[in-house]
Amino acid sequence: MSAEQDGPEDRLRRFATIWSRAVFPVTSTSATRPEFEEQLLPLARRLSEALSARIFDADEARAVGAALVDAHCTDPDALTCTLDCVEAYLVLYCGADGVQEDLRARAARIQHAMAAGFATALRERTLAEQEAIAQAALRAQGVVAQALHASEARFRAVFEGAAIGIGIADLDGHVLQVNGALLRMFGLSDQALRSRRVQEWTHPDDGPQIWRLYDELVRGEREHYHVEKAFYRPDGTVLWTNLTVSLLRDADGNPQYQLALMEDTTERRLLNLRLRYEATHDALTGLPNRTFFFERLEKALGAGPGQRFGLCYLDLDGFKTINDSLGHAAGDRLLVEIADRLQSCATAPGEMVARLGGDEFVALTTGPDTQHEVDELAARIMNALLAPVGIDGRELTVRGSIGIVEGPAGEHSPAEVLRSADITMYRAKSAGGNRFELADAEADARAITRHGLTTALPTALDRGEFFIEYQPLVHLGDGSVRGAEALVRWLHPQHGVLGPDQFIPLAEHTGLIVPLGRWVLEQSVRQARAWQERHDEAGPLRINVNLSPCQLTHPGLVQDTVDILERAGVQPDVLCLEVTESALIGADDDLLKPLRQLAEMGVDIALDDFGTGYSNLANLRRLPVSILKLDRSFTQSMQQFPADPVDLKIVEGIVSLAHGLNLAVTVEGVETGAQAEQLRILGCDTAQGWYYARPGPPERLHELALVDATG
Repeated sequence: MSAEQDGPEDRLRRFATIWSRAVFPVTSTSATRPEFEEQLLPLARRLSEALSARIFDADEARAVGAALVDAHCTDPDALTCTLDCVEAYLVLYCGADGVQEDLRARAARIQHAMAAGFATALRERTLAEQEAIAQAALRAQGVVAQALHASEARFRAVFEGAAIGIGIADLDGHVLQVNGALLRMFGLSDQALRSRRVQEWTHPDDGPQIWRLYDELVRGEREHYHVEKAFYRPDGTVLWTNLTVSLLRDADGNPQYQLALMEDTTERRLLNLRLRYEATHDALTGLPNRTFFFERLEKALGAGPGQRFGLCYLDLDGFKTINDSLGHAAGDRLLVEIADRLQSCATAPGEMVARLGGDEFVALTTGPDTQHEVDELAARIMNALLAPVGIDGRELTVRGSIGIVEGPAGEHSPAEVLRSADITMYRAKSAGGNRFELADAEADARAITRHGLTTALPTALDRGEFFIEYQPLVHLGDGSVRGAEALVRWLHPQHGVLGPDQFIPLAEHTGLIVPLGRWVLEQSVRQARAWQERHDEAGPLRINVNLSPCQLTHPGLVQDTVDILERAGVQPDVLCLEVTESALIGADDDLLKPLRQLAEMGVDIALDDFGTGYSNLANLRRLPVSILKLDRSFTQSMQQFPADPVDLKIVEGIVSLAHGLNLAVTVEGVETGAQAEQLRILGCDTAQGWYYARPGPPERLHELALVDATG
């Protein structure tokens, strides 16, 4: 579209558009290009009016040039582009019908006036901005000075009023400035404190890392460090501090000063030491307690190669009697005296004595040769106990039992070592006391196993871990099975199948033998009933059940037996209770009464292990027994051929005596056919042993291939 085809306003708008597009790229305005065009439109109208005015007004053109500066067209290229647009397009779009030559001359004058106005406005703006900057700088300097003054005042208030000690030193260690708190902590004047270099403030408890950290800091290799450090005061007392040292650098980042912050921790440390002492020492004797001892023992066991340890575990013999008879106050005085004596026994390097509690003490020695040293230590302890202790006018003699554990470091934990020493001490006490014993690994293992079994026994019966095996009783005359002995077993989850010799003594010790014996009796009688139902035509099979001495004294023995027989529906003569000869030696009528009651009911009573109890044979007449079971020791010599004639005569005499008293004879431990034949010839009635069958499940009783004793 040509300029001639537009109206005056359209042509003016077209000029403003061309002008804005040319200048906009070099402006610093925040407006958009269309917004900038709207800013130039009134300026374009003023230029158009100046072009067509009858009298040329240069001030109007200079005003337009100055307006460009106000519109942020301050770049010199903005003026160049503007002048180019005026030259090329102002006459074209705004000249109307005037003489072209005159209009172009007028446009040139407009350009010169605009350039002058632009330059003047730009200079004035620049000067104004420079003045504003200068005024801002002056104001900033005042603010900075005021801030520095306030900062210095705050620093001085913090420095002097701080509760912790603050000191500043150069990198050579010269003290430059300290606050009042630091002077009070050291008890020195400002001059005296600043006259000493940092490197002079050493203490024997300084660790090597303290001064290594210090050297790294002053070399600029670290920014700060924190340590616990002790200092000497002028009066010789020790000042303990929490010390933090920081590196101060200059504006270029070079190390310049060191800043120390010290907190006085002396009272806190003394309190902690006192609390530590109370926590690690026995209040009565002053000896190290269990906690302290375990720390030392753990350290000894963690020593390097070639190091050993020796431990004496002492328990006073008879202390409970003294404590109960004379009172706890006398017992405490006795313990204090014993502790003093023990303390005097362990004075060499690496030795210590501690009280674990009650009348239990431990002595520890460490080093490369504790095999010899621990024996000497134990001997010194035993000698220290020889002299009587005077308590309330009484001379009390105190003895002790000691368990010794010695060995190389690094092989056992503290708990394992102490447990072994404890077990060994009880072994010494069981041997009569007033002695010391050296730990034995096998003995310890047995003791630990016994303890574990004792602990597991109470719940083993509830868990169904016990079962019964049966060993046949064979008639020596015709080789027929007449019954079986019930032998209880324990199927332990860890140890496997255990025989009665491994747990019956523990059951007797814990009292579990009564419910366990009742369970064995009930299971065995039920089994006898089952055999009777399967093999009634062969006659009832007798069941032999062992009776513990503890069960003899239980008041419910007779009633329990009656109830079990009645519930099973079997006659009393099916049951035979075996009682060891040793349990009946010297038995009075009260002990024999339940056995007599059972015998009168028809229950057979067998005297087990006969021949080992040294009983008076005349007592057999008053015992309610019907069977003698010869101990296997009588049959061992018969395994050789020919048999010892003396043993043969003894067995023959016992059999003759038993038969004379209407007692049957059963022999245990028959392992060969020669034994069985010899015992048959001697008149023994029944036998059992591996020759016939090993103990097994009840189903095997009639499936075994039994050898005919006469064959």
